[in-house]
Order: sequence, then structure tokens, then C-alpha cells
Amino acid sequence: MSVTTGRVVAGRYELSTLIGQGGMGQVWTAYDKRLDRRVAVKLLRPDKVAGQEAEELRRRFVRECRVTAQVDHPGLVTVHDAGSEGEELFLVMQYIDGADLGDHLAEHDPYPWQWTVAVAAQLCAVLSAVHAVPIVHRDLKPRNVMVKQDGTVTVLDLGVASVMDSDTTRLTHTGSPIGSPAYMAPEQAMGGAVGPYTDLYALGVLMHELLSGDVPFAGSTALGVLHRHLYEPPVPVRRIRPEVPEALETLVLSLLAKDPQHRPDSAQEVYEHLARLLPERGTPTGAPLDPTRPFLRPHAPGRTAPAPRRPSRPPPRRPRPWRARPMSPPPWTR
Repeated sequence: MSVTTGRVVAGRYELSTLIGQGGMGQVWTAYDKRLDRRVAVKLLRPDKVAGQEAEELRRRFVRECRVTAQVDHPGLVTVHDAGSEGEELFLVMQYIDGADLGDHLAEHDPYPWQWTVAVAAQLCAVLSAVHAVPIVHRDLKPRNVMVKQDGTVTVLDLGVASVMDSDTTRLTHTGSPIGSPAYMAPEQAMGGAVGPYTDLYALGVLMHELLSGDVPFAGSTALGVLHRHLYEPPVPVRRIRPEVPEALETLVLSLLAKDPQHRPDSAQEVYEHLARLLPERGTPTGAPLDPTRPFLRPHAPGRTAPAPRRPSRPPPRRPRPWRARPMSPPPWTR
């Protein structure tokens, strides 16, 4: 089946504009003729359906539909529908009106450190909900984060997420790690066990990129980038941006620890550190796509269930259970 503008999927979704394309599929804006609304439709690429990996790609796509639908949070894209048509699979999602975080960074370079704090705090709220399912996103990066017109952020694409149970664990051992090398935690690069701490590493990479203008580890090949994740220390952001608060630099470096045991315990804990740096209550700037605006009334993480214990690694250290703790009121409510 050809994928062209005007094609109607499932007798209902009329494709309009191709807005994204990746290793697994295409994303189109579309018109839902039944409910008279704009939506986003993700299609499994036709040239990926045939061949040796077809069944694995189908399983991953179906898993994306089911996994994404499990999480209900204002900072995560909503799934409307899913199904198949001929040899293709489709996922229908909420259409997000905004710019992805990569474009937002490019338009506001250097990125204000206050914006970085606000964006990261919103992402912590989303990750807290995702990890409670429990799910690991495994591909957190600027292109998977949309900044809406009101300054709120929405996380996209749980397509490579791993639901932490025995059935989906087997899907992670296919011979190559799934994800984006520039944002990949060392344990993920090595094909090892992943957990909430893996997403926290990606959050650290993302924050380092927003603050410094570039990812901490780059290279001409994927293997070269992964090698740097494993063996090189990141450059502290205050060497590049001296105005960044020392507490924020310390938090980023802790998120980028090679050993998962040395990272923060949870997205909730990271949020608590960021909350001390959030903008004070005041009059919104009115600037378009200002990520500090939603922190007049932020979506803070709620109470979450404990996550699976991190992989043990010598030398032993005192266990630090992943648990939600009561949150202190944000500074602007005191």
C-alpha cells in the first residue's frame, strides 16, 4: 500500500502531511473524519514489513500501542486508536501543536538555564508516572519532547519502551541495543538490564545539551559515541556556562554517573532538587513557547510505586530503595 497525502487509513483517518520519519515508521498529521478533529497517525513503514525482522517489528509496534495506552498523564501523548490495515500497522495519537525540544533549543541558543530547570522538572513528572507502571522509556531525547504553546511539554514515543516483566525482557536481547546512541546510558549500550535509572541518565544528557548547546558525548560513529559514554567523563557545564548554578551542574553530573548506583534514586528525587531552582511565582512573560510558564501551576510527580532494584555491582554499597517520598510544597506556595 502506498503512503500518500489524502490516503484514508481504516476508513477514517485522512493523511495530510508527513511530519516525521524514523527507523520504525512514519508519522503523519491526519483528519479524523468520524470525530472531526486533527490527529497524528504513525504507520509502520511498508519497506520494513517484509524481510527477516518483520515479526519483531510487528511485536514492537503492537507493544508501543499497548504500553503508551497504559499511562495517563498530561505530559504524555494520548493514544486514540490502533490497528492494522493490510500489511501495515497504525497508531493514532493526540496531535501536539508546538515545536520539538530540539527545534526549541536551536531557536533559543544559548538556552536559559531557568528554562532547562523548568523543562527537566516537567519531564521528571512524566517519568515518575511512566516508571510507576512500571515502564522504562529508553529513548528520551529532544526530538521526543514537544514544547506546546502554553509552555508545557509532552513526551512522545514509548515505542522502544520496555515493560519490566519476563515476557518483554526477552525482546531486549536481540543482539543490539535499542535507542539513540547520543542519549544511551552505559548499561543500555552494553545490552544490560535497564530501569528507571536508565531514563535518568538520558535526562542528564538532555539537560547537559540544553545547558551547553551540545550532547556531552558525540562522535562520527555510533560505536565511537557508545565508547565515550562508557569510559569518558562529561565536561562540567559551568566550564561552558559559568552562570549555571553550581547545584544544577552537580545534579547533571550525578545523572550522568556511569554506575547506576551513583545516580539519583528516582525521578521524584530529581524533581525535588529541581524544585529549589524553579522560577518564583510571578507574571508570565508572554513570550511564545516559554517553558517556565507552566510552573505557575506545575504538574508535580505524585506518589509512585517502588521500582525494581538496580542490578547489583561490586563493591557492595548500602541499598537505596526506589520509592516515592512526600513532596515539600513548591517555594512559591510557602
